[in-house]
Amino acid sequence: MIRPLYSLVLIGAQPLLRRKLRRRGVAEPGYLEHVEERFGRYEAPTDPGRLWIHAVSLGETRAAAILVEALRRARPEVRILLTHGTATGRAEGQRLLREGDAQAWLPWDTPRAVRRFLDHFRPSAGILMETEVWPNIAAECQARAIPLALANARLSPKSLSQARRLGGLSRPAYGALRAVWAQTRNDARRLAEAGATVQGVFGNLKFDASPDPAQLAQGRDWRSTSPQPVVMFASSREGEEAQFLQAIAAHPEVQWLLVPRHPQRFDEVAALAAQAGFTVARRSTWDDAPAPAQVWIGDSLGEMPLYYALADAALLGGSFAPLGGQNLIEAAACGCPVVMGPHTFNFSEAAELAQEAGAARRVGSMEEGVRVAVELVRDRHARVQAVQASEEFAAAHRGAAEKTAAAVLKLIS
Repeated sequence: MIRPLYSLVLIGAQPLLRRKLRRRGVAEPGYLEHVEERFGRYEAPTDPGRLWIHAVSLGETRAAAILVEALRRARPEVRILLTHGTATGRAEGQRLLREGDAQAWLPWDTPRAVRRFLDHFRPSAGILMETEVWPNIAAECQARAIPLALANARLSPKSLSQARRLGGLSRPAYGALRAVWAQTRNDARRLAEAGATVQGVFGNLKFDASPDPAQLAQGRDWRSTSPQPVVMFASSREGEEAQFLQAIAAHPEVQWLLVPRHPQRFDEVAALAAQAGFTVARRSTWDDAPAPAQVWIGDSLGEMPLYYALADAALLGGSFAPLGGQNLIEAAACGCPVVMGPHTFNFSEAAELAQEAGAARRVGSMEEGVRVAVELVRDRHARVQAVQASEEFAAAHRGAAEKTAAAVLKLIS
């Protein structure tokens, strides 16, 4: 009885979803595009048989890009259907599309919308990235014998507790998955407790990402022109920037770089820095070099390798508020040492391994984080060691892409 009740709640909430999309669309117009796809309605017929990969947001789409590249190396003719839940994820996903591929919003998890989605696209199999398991989608794929797997899978202790509380919904959904490939042994254990069939621990796909060489070169070139050490606050989240701006006021000897996680907040964060009394220069206004200012604002998408190469060290966004932390793997791959706050439960094992390897340092507060970052960039010997540790840490954990691609191809063969 629980899933039908869940479905009734979602059906009743559809007007609220439309209202939410209109609100989000004010800041991010992408949310106003192809709205009817959210309800399983599509404008044109499409060919069946694509491999469906669902990447809800920006981070999952970047992980999906690594998997797609590995799949195409092994089977160049593979056709992909990419689905998303956020505008940034969909915009990033457009870069992955080739002739014969398709892209759409993942439908709202009501029985009718899910049936329309599967009737329209008729995928050969579905690959959900990291955490996105929906009860009606899982049940309908199982009923149609469409193999559905969870790749690069993770499950935090907090999410496991939530799954236990909603066991009547979550356990059948996890149980309907044909396969789960976990990032870590701890993730595998928690996923099994939630009811999933875990078939492998492959590591994190994001370790297999190769930073754009041109961006790295540009960032390092710009770094060479700065007379001061550069410290970045990477992928900052709402509520953290005010703490950061307060903490850096005592350190004018450092060039500060602030890169917000969400593009719809670029203007807000730039205004916040100006209101705090700092001079501000935004990446979008730079010509051949960063403009002089106390705080640089990284207001562009897809340029994190450039920013990491420009910085001597980075504070990890999402870890100074109880948000679970952002991914530190890209920083390590770019050779940028990380200072992280107390909240890294979304990437707990990666954070612990990075700390053990010397690629990251743990602090208890923003004020301490700023102080530790400043000390690190002032100490040339310590920073050289941290850069080497970061690169070695990233290299030591590669290999998930080939393992995951091989498992996916077995699933659809």
